[in-house]
Parts: sequence; structure tokens; C-alpha cells
Amino acid sequence: MALDIKICGLKTDAAIAAALSGGASHIGFIFFPKSPRHITPDEAARLRQAANGRAKAVAVTVDADDATLDAIVAAMAPDMLQLHGKETPERLAAVKQRYGLPVIKAFAVREAADLAAIEPYRGLADRFLFDAKPPVGSELPGGNGVSFDWQVLAGLDAGVDYMLSGGLNAANVGDALRLANPPAIDISSGVESAPGVKDVALIENFFRAVRAATDNRAA
Repeated sequence: MALDIKICGLKTDAAIAAALSGGASHIGFIFFPKSPRHITPDEAARLRQAANGRAKAVAVTVDADDATLDAIVAAMAPDMLQLHGKETPERLAAVKQRYGLPVIKAFAVREAADLAAIEPYRGLADRFLFDAKPPVGSELPGGNGVSFDWQVLAGLDAGVDYMLSGGLNAANVGDALRLANPPAIDISSGVESAPGVKDVALIENFFRAVRAATDNRAA
């Protein structure tokens, strides 16, 4: 199975071009004012055009209400929604029914016991995303550049479809793929020169590292 790769927190044409050229399967846009990667629905609508037919555009929100989601969906027509807050299973189900879109539900992980939180969402979320728990004092639920012990994911049922996120970069993605063997990976801060500033060279380096690691896995 091919590895899905999502480059998240995109804000510029150059970064999107680099992500698509590298082979990203998903590109993510963040709608969360506290994030340095925050973008408006109209900006995302323009930027996502480059991905049409090439990658899925994902709208990432944090405990967003219907009015916020309505504006995002109407403007940019995302292919998927990602809920990265404390949304309940009932809220996730309501979002799916309202928009008819696949939904990724994010969870913060530090240890194996944290994975139990997905159980009420199984059969509701189309895919899970496992991110590291944010550092104390951080106002951002993701994009903090910290990782967790990827080996805890070995205890997941084989049928759980997920994206591995949190602290990935060109230097460690090979280890992440070897230890967790995830079906998909998600990166944001690991391809930035400063918070919210995607670096084309770092994006290219990341894809080179992924190709090297997947070639080794296939060998």
C-alpha cells in the first residue's frame, strides 16, 4: 500500500507547489486564529486550486462551530475535514451528516493508554490522526514540533487507519516509518524555517528522506 503524505499548514503557492511536486497525497489548511499557520477560507480557496486532481485538500479546525465550518466549506470546498480539538463522537457524526465529507479525527498521544480514546469514534471517523500531546503552556493542539514514542502504535488493531503526526522531519521520518509502519504521515513544523513559514528546501528534503526510507522498506 502506498504511503499517504499530508503536508499541513500551507499558506503559499511555492509551498504547495513543492508539496505537490514531492508527491503529497493531502494538503492541509489550518483555520485556527491562534496558529501561525492560520489562513482565511478565501485564501485557502485560491491556493487549493493547484491541488485539484492531484491531492486532497483538508480543512483543519479546532472545536469549530457550524457557522465557521459553513464558511470554510462554502468558500474552499475541501475534500476532507480534520477535527483537531475536543470534538465528541456526537459532534463528529453531526459534522459528517451536515457536510457529507470524510472526517479525520485527531488525538493527542503520549503513551499507549491514550489510544483508548479512539474507541467511541471507531466507525464514525474516516481516519484518525495521532499527534504528540502539546507541551505545557502551548495554546496549539498541533504543530508544536514534538513527537511521541511511535512504538506505542504497534498495539493498534490492524484495521485502524491513521496518520502519524507530531515532530516529524527529514532526520527522523525513516525511524518513524520503521517503528510504526503507519499507513499515512502528516508533517507541518518539520518543514518550516520559522513557525508558520514553510521552507521549500525542507519540503524537498523531507520527500527525499521518505523516498529513501520507503525504498529501504521495500528492499
